Amino acid sequence: MTNSNEHKAPTLQDINKCAERIAPYVRKTPTFEWSGDTVASRLGKDTEVHLKLELFQRTGTFKARAAINNILALTDEQKAIGITAMSAGNHAIAAAYAAKCIGVSAKLVMQESANPARIAAARSLGAELVMAKDGPTGFAMVEEIASSEGRTFIHPFEGPRVTEATATCGQEILDSIADLDAIVVPIGGGGLCSGIATITKLINPSCKVYGVEPIGAAVMTHSLQAGSAQTISDLNTIADSLAPPMTTPYCFAMCQRFIDEVVLVSDDEIAAAASILFDHMKLAVEPAGAVSTAAAFGPLSRKLAGKRVALLVCGANIDADGFHQLIQRGQSALQNNILSIN
Repeated sequence: MTNSNEHKAPTLQDINKCAERIAPYVRKTPTFEWSGDTVASRLGKDTEVHLKLELFQRTGTFKARAAINNILALTDEQKAIGITAMSAGNHAIAAAYAAKCIGVSAKLVMQESANPARIAAARSLGAELVMAKDGPTGFAMVEEIASSEGRTFIHPFEGPRVTEATATCGQEILDSIADLDAIVVPIGGGGLCSGIATITKLINPSCKVYGVEPIGAAVMTHSLQAGSAQTISDLNTIADSLAPPMTTPYCFAMCQRFIDEVVLVSDDEIAAAASILFDHMKLAVEPAGAVSTAAAFGPLSRKLAGKRVALLVCGANIDADGFHQLIQRGQSALQNNILSIN
């Protein structure tokens, strides 16, 4: 991708210091080699697939890493006033968790469409919740809260503190799996992928980093095509935690600089991948958590064949009814030859 000198990428020292800061509040999540007929039939018997199980992170997603890193950076005065954030769910849970850990007040805006389990989780962590009808309205509301109450806005994916925090997840992958050929990472706003790509190119520059977006929320793809951070209004995907209405300057710059390629997957492919993960790995994931698998078994299958690959399983915040609907859709998609065996 195109180089840009406008924004300074985190150094290995920055990322190591971040890992030390956040260590008391986050887990080093495991990796697990996924072997057997499920992988071999789709990617070939010589392909080695590892799952990075970030769904076992505190709060159920990778978001806890950056939320903690951002709140630890607040001044005493900022901590006394508290924080605010805007989220479809996962960032709100992480911000509420981080605020509780550090003893900071949290007033959070969540979309009305957020999964009920996510709303309940954020509220259970002590956050005050304000509901918004959609994403753009929510961001306007959170700006008003920050302005009128003086609360510090904790962004869901923008800024060096987010990128260096998510890079710690990538560092764990690279520390546990030698000589990786490729890492496949979901993209919403790009906060996770910016960090994974940054640390990968620092430690193993030859390793490919593939980002994956839902077709119905392809804002990073649109931004890369335009050459700058963009906003889109037409969002339609079951992977709601990967559907922000915009990319942002710093995060976009890191993705543009370090990601090798971004591919798109359909909602049926996502649901099919979720069904495969449940049937064969016994993992109950939210739609975003299945996106990397959908790409590996779909548009990236030829490029990953015969390689040593890591797939990010980024989250599992979904309620029982929502998961049941997801798996039903996935089983129907598989019957219709979505992600069919080659």
